[in-house]
Amino acid sequence: MMTYNSITGLSNVTVEIMMLLMTMISATLVVMIIRTMMMMKIATLFIVAAMTIMTVWVMITMTASTFLLQQLQCEQRGCCWNPLDERNVPWCFFPTNHGYTVESAQLKRMPSPSLFGADIQELSFHAEMQSNNRLRFKSVFSHSSGDPLLYLFISFSFLKRFDTTMAPLVFADQYLQLSAKLPSHNIYGLGEHVHRQYRHDTNWKTWPIFTRDAFPNGGTHNLYGHYPFFLCLEDESGKSFGVFLMNSNAMEVTLQPAPAVTYRTIGGVLDFFVLFGDTPEQVVQEFLVVRPVIPPYWSLGFQLSRWDYGSLSEVKKTVERNRAVALPYDIQYTDIDYMEDKKDFTYDKAKFSELPQFADYLHEKGQRYILILDPAIATSKRVGNTAYGSYDRGTEKNAWVTDSDGKTPLLGEVWPGETVFPDYTSQNCIDWWVDEYERFSREIKHDALWIDMNEVANFKKGSNKGCADNKLNYPPYTPKILDEVMYSKTLCMDAKQAWGNHYDVHSLYGYSMVLATEKALQRVFGGNRTLMLTRSSFPGVGKYSGHWLGDNAANWNDIKWAIPGMLEFGLFGVPYIGADICGFFDDSSEELCRRWMQVGAFYPFSRNHNAQGYKPQDPAVFGPDSTLVASSKHYLRIRYTLLPYLYTLFYKAHTTGETVVRPVMHEFYSDSATWTVDRQFLWGKHLLITPVLDPGMDTVRAYIPDAVWYDYETMEKLTHRRNHVDMYLPADKLGLHIRGGAILPTQRPDVTTTYSRRNPMGLIVALDDNNQAAGELFWDDGDSRGIVRQDHGHNCVTHTGYSDPNNLKFDNIIVLGVPHPPMSVSVTHVNTGTTGNSTTTVPNSNIQYNEAKKVNTHMFRDITYLVQWELVAEEYQRFDCYPEENADEAKCKARGCTWKPSTIERVPWCFYPKDYGYSVTRTDQTNSGMTVDITRNKKHRSNGRPESPDIDTLRVEIRYHSSDMLQFKIWDPTTDRYEVPVPLSLPTAPETNESKRLYKVHVTDSPFGIQVIRKSTGTKIWDSSVPGFTFSDMFIQVSTRLSSEYVYGFGETEHPTYKHNFNYHTWGMFSKDQPPGYKMNCYGVHPFYMGLETTADAHGVLLLNSNAMDVTFQPTPALTYRTLGGILDFYMVLGPTPEMVVQEYTALIGRPVLPAYWSLGFQLCRYGYANDQEIADLYRDMREAGIPYDVQYADIDYMDRQLDFVLDPEFNGLPTLVDRMRGEGMRFIFILDPAISGNETSYYPAFERGKAADVFIKWPKNISDEIVWGKVWPDYPNVTVDNSLDWETQKFRAYTAFPDFFRTTTAAWWKQEIQDFYNKTTKFDGIWIDMNEPASFVHGTVGGKCLGNPLLENPPYMPPLESKHLGLNHKTLCMNSEQILSDGKKVRHYDVHNLYGWSHTKPTYDALLDVTGKRGIVVTRSTYPSSGKWAGHWLGDNFSSWDQLFKSIIGMMEFSLFGIPYTGADICGFFNTAQYEMCLRWMQLGAFYPYSRNHNGLGNPRQDPVAWNSTFSEASRDVLNIRYTLLPYLYTLMFEAHTKGSTVIRPLLHEFVTDKSTWEIYKQFLWGPALLISPALDQGARDVDAYVPNARWYDFHTARDVGVRGQVVTMPTPLNHINLHIRGGYIIPWQKPENNTHHSRRNPLGLIVALSDSGTAQGSLFWDDGEGIGK
Repeated sequence: MMTYNSITGLSNVTVEIMMLLMTMISATLVVMIIRTMMMMKIATLFIVAAMTIMTVWVMITMTASTFLLQQLQCEQRGCCWNPLDERNVPWCFFPTNHGYTVESAQLKRMPSPSLFGADIQELSFHAEMQSNNRLRFKSVFSHSSGDPLLYLFISFSFLKRFDTTMAPLVFADQYLQLSAKLPSHNIYGLGEHVHRQYRHDTNWKTWPIFTRDAFPNGGTHNLYGHYPFFLCLEDESGKSFGVFLMNSNAMEVTLQPAPAVTYRTIGGVLDFFVLFGDTPEQVVQEFLVVRPVIPPYWSLGFQLSRWDYGSLSEVKKTVERNRAVALPYDIQYTDIDYMEDKKDFTYDKAKFSELPQFADYLHEKGQRYILILDPAIATSKRVGNTAYGSYDRGTEKNAWVTDSDGKTPLLGEVWPGETVFPDYTSQNCIDWWVDEYERFSREIKHDALWIDMNEVANFKKGSNKGCADNKLNYPPYTPKILDEVMYSKTLCMDAKQAWGNHYDVHSLYGYSMVLATEKALQRVFGGNRTLMLTRSSFPGVGKYSGHWLGDNAANWNDIKWAIPGMLEFGLFGVPYIGADICGFFDDSSEELCRRWMQVGAFYPFSRNHNAQGYKPQDPAVFGPDSTLVASSKHYLRIRYTLLPYLYTLFYKAHTTGETVVRPVMHEFYSDSATWTVDRQFLWGKHLLITPVLDPGMDTVRAYIPDAVWYDYETMEKLTHRRNHVDMYLPADKLGLHIRGGAILPTQRPDVTTTYSRRNPMGLIVALDDNNQAAGELFWDDGDSRGIVRQDHGHNCVTHTGYSDPNNLKFDNIIVLGVPHPPMSVSVTHVNTGTTGNSTTTVPNSNIQYNEAKKVNTHMFRDITYLVQWELVAEEYQRFDCYPEENADEAKCKARGCTWKPSTIERVPWCFYPKDYGYSVTRTDQTNSGMTVDITRNKKHRSNGRPESPDIDTLRVEIRYHSSDMLQFKIWDPTTDRYEVPVPLSLPTAPETNESKRLYKVHVTDSPFGIQVIRKSTGTKIWDSSVPGFTFSDMFIQVSTRLSSEYVYGFGETEHPTYKHNFNYHTWGMFSKDQPPGYKMNCYGVHPFYMGLETTADAHGVLLLNSNAMDVTFQPTPALTYRTLGGILDFYMVLGPTPEMVVQEYTALIGRPVLPAYWSLGFQLCRYGYANDQEIADLYRDMREAGIPYDVQYADIDYMDRQLDFVLDPEFNGLPTLVDRMRGEGMRFIFILDPAISGNETSYYPAFERGKAADVFIKWPKNISDEIVWGKVWPDYPNVTVDNSLDWETQKFRAYTAFPDFFRTTTAAWWKQEIQDFYNKTTKFDGIWIDMNEPASFVHGTVGGKCLGNPLLENPPYMPPLESKHLGLNHKTLCMNSEQILSDGKKVRHYDVHNLYGWSHTKPTYDALLDVTGKRGIVVTRSTYPSSGKWAGHWLGDNFSSWDQLFKSIIGMMEFSLFGIPYTGADICGFFNTAQYEMCLRWMQLGAFYPYSRNHNGLGNPRQDPVAWNSTFSEASRDVLNIRYTLLPYLYTLMFEAHTKGSTVIRPLLHEFVTDKSTWEIYKQFLWGPALLISPALDQGARDVDAYVPNARWYDFHTARDVGVRGQVVTMPTPLNHINLHIRGGYIIPWQKPENNTHHSRRNPLGLIVALSDSGTAQGSLFWDDGEGIGK
């Protein structure tokens, strides 16, 4: 299905739609052509493609029988029959006339055949929002009276999360079915089963739920617990929901590819709870209304068990041999072999005669004892034919489950032979159970209880006498439970219990036993917490008990499947979970047991347990010198070291419902690669466990999520993130990594927790990207029931120190990721009395720093509570007080600054004291901002530049312009200082509602500073409360700390990377005729940057100041601005996405111009055409080669002596040529420079009329009324030109005058000259303006003597500009030249120099539109913020060298930030001779420049596409044909830039900002969101290592799904190829290419539809006449 909508009409356009239909089962390319005629003039075509791949995906199965329903049976049920070639897809499915209709608030069953009879005809619906995040919904029998309510949910959709409208409801007495469509395939949970993967397979998988004593061998059968709960992660946003069906009857749940879920239960209630959360963790917390129990501390130790030690002496041998190898080991179990004939509440007095003393034996060494009880009670006598008191007392109390008559105890068989089964739902039974346990505990001392076989298990089918034939034992429908017999391996379903028929409460048997056992434990252990472990469970069991994953086997499958099992029980609210380490059944190999001991050391419940008849597998049995013992001890010691962290996680689970063992997906849900990670897991947020789970392997393919990670064992920082790595894990190793940002509490380990809890504690502090970390520690006595809280029971720890909750001793703090040694560490002893705190400095001898690992360790004894350290080197906190060269101590101190040498390269030795700057004297706050007065701290000397005196009193105004933009302005209120005259688009009213603002602002008093904080994350994105703020007449400096080192922008200059380098790099900004070069200030000035925060939020900052300036980056991270005049006027936009930053910035400065459609075609230019015939020949050759080509230029060659508006005799034929070319669909652009020759020997209208209108820049009238003369291109008339001379000695150059484009009279003069040239000389379609920095070939003025204040030419501080030793007037005008703004205000060129190109651009654009009557295009060399409103830009006079290819990408991405999307570099380079391969690769790259022009300089060979050979021409034609094919998409992007401010050339990080791998990519780029360009940029390259972001991508050339995402891929790139990929989920409009756009626009349009993972796509098309002038 596809829909589209068009607005207005388009003349005679046919649309072709080409769909890339990548189905779920095939990558076949399906092309669908849809033609439609649309009459339109100016239109935007919005396309939405949402297609259902195959109808069967949404068919809902009616039943899940194991045999194929025959057609007759299907039709008898009123259903549809459609055989398919897939057996797991239902052939019999519901029509639309099944289900219920709504009539007057009643639900009435639609007339239709019954599936199983006893359908309920009328129902009433009820729903209740129990909290903001929890919805419960039910429906009640309309005619119920007195009976329990029966509920249902019908046709209800929660924002399309759980949409039941897809299939009918079935509601009968013993068959209830409900289906719901889900928003994604990310489904987790449902149990208890063995799920081989954590995320469910939705390909028609059916999972029965009904408690059963079955082996967890990897089948789809039901196991011990009953959990009809699943969690669904919707998408990368983290939005999730959970669905819990409160129903204890036998059921099954089918997952299908829609995706959808179908519930079928055979009784009881449809009682649904839907739980909403912004993250998966929040859903779990919402589900766990009843929080999990916090286990005793000792239960987190390692545990040993075995079924059938044979005797107590063998148990003790096991204990002793493991003690002998010093294995950390807290708990010993005995299984049923300790019992007399396997009877509960007895012990074998022959083989276990000393069992009453066994607990004391263990306690002597700090260990604990746990024993087992089963529910089934033997009916037989004890040894010696004595009475079995437990059975007799239970019989007296009527404690047993009965037959269907409600009287006769049901008899079965379990371990002791014939048995009865306690009815734990009966109070009589509970009392009996508590009493028996109390009696037994007095006989056999122990510490905790393990209960087993409580599904309930029975070795007979139903009972010793079988089960009756009735609808409970044989219901109309039996779910796909094991054996497909309801009573198999359990009790008859018609057995009676206090809570009802066993049919209804079977799955609650284990739950009811847990409740009774909890009462027994409370009776016996009183105030001690103790532990319970149960095999069968139901939601809510976690409040009282832990669980193990059952009777697994010693094989490599079961070690793998244990991880999904643990993760699921984390969802179910049972965090105390683990599997039998080394396997229960079968003999374990040494390798398997060794690997299992490694991973089992990180199970919350860590127990090695195996079965009767198999070899012992406790660690010591493998030999004291074995690798297994060494490895087991190593990782158990790590476990014991980290038990304070694990215990704190259990406290968090107990109090907030957080998971303990945590899926990686819960923490990194925005990374889709984590959604299926189930061979790794986390402890809480911060510890990543990567085990080896396959035989013979020492390398694991592991996923490293997107964070800083440190190897726990080496303490080294990983270099990878958000990527798969091959992790080397030899025989004795497991992967263990700490997440940056964590503080993990630790304790020196010992062989038991009894001993380890006496040891000093420590901290592992792992710094994140911001050099910060936080953590928590909960500590109590570890054993008492009810949490024992000390004075500071729950305490947060931050990166600046930690605090201990109950005066524990800390002896070791390890800080990971410290870039440099701390300057000092201080320790504060916090006293609780009246004496106060005492602080001491830790001796340097106790501070250890590992340079290689970047690890800092503090060693000390008997110091409590608070430790603080400087995490960032002191040197990096310095702000440079002497940025000039040749600093020394005397010069430094003369400025009142501090001098201190450093060994760190580039760190300033002269820096500001901490209180240098200004202090707040007055603050006035309003709802719309604040006004602050500040005064300079005169304790320190002035800025050290006597020619530029400090201004002592300043005013600060902070304005809250909108929810996402604020302004802070600092100026001298007593002086009329220059302010930038560039108008901005500010909101008409401020945002006065604080709750709507994305930011909050704080002003620090001393030193004065402004802090801007993003409210959603707490991140400080601007913090200028640092020393060094200086405000003087000709030198202003302000510094700010930044939120990260990810900063982009500032220009115009050549940057070697897109992301700035923070290692003390300074970049000057002052517009200049300077070819691109490293740290060379170039043509434009853009004091704007975009910053990325570590949270992946983005912001932008503009300093509206047009004076010469520089910016310095330092590793703090921090940024320093220095400017030579004006005021400080900052504007900040808050995003929060990179794309929104640009949109908000261009809303402020003005949206980019929409260029004419033809200007997106390929363009040719050359400086050095000899005559018009050379252009004509080039045009002919290009047409013959069939190379698309729209625009021909003329450089200054066309001018007579380089005079504007005068045609050279060699180009007399140019007007005719232009007319011919334009008649054939081509366009023509000519160049204009601003400088006008002023000493011609004959009448030169442009100068004479300009002089008469007084448009040229002059000196201030109080000095002279003369024009400020320069020299540029125009030559004297009748002289010999010698271009071999350097510029300064070219005496043949004429004097030139520079128009002052600020004046309205100048704009009128300029337009008239352009009009005359168009009417009288030649037609044109666009204008190229150059040399408007402004450039001059002399310095300042002819003769070199600038009049007026010499400080303006050589100010007290010179930024690091090209040729700065020659002053600001180098190659431009004198700074004291006077210009006049449109309002008549006179300003110095010193202040507005950087605005010259800006002022030149709008009059040129206005003239073009007025003269031609069409949109056209203006291309300018010098730019300033808002220039993009009128013009595009090329990246200047570059060089023909390989590095310029990738640097052009950086330049384009930066100008995208600056709001000038129509940009590109001179293809093949301007200076020097181009090489064949380089030029060809550049043609391929340049075909994807928005402004695509091949241009080179005078004296160099031609480099246009037809200047080489036929191979070059063909490759150029092919790649330009691709460009022309995609021009409708590019034009649409330009329209979106014009209307929304979106970027056209788009860095990958703009689309994939949550993937930090994209944050430093600058050799690839996007067109908009959907086209990825990965060019070859290096000589000889035939492959490109390109990053494929995390999305579905199709190769443009083959239409194939590339099949990879989120990783670097080596792409074959032969010389005739450029890598292009289309992103799934997007529709790209296209058009058949022709030789120029005049012809291509007449061809049919088409669409490339690239389907996303969900089978959908969307896009837009803007279409108009391509050159009309909008209003």
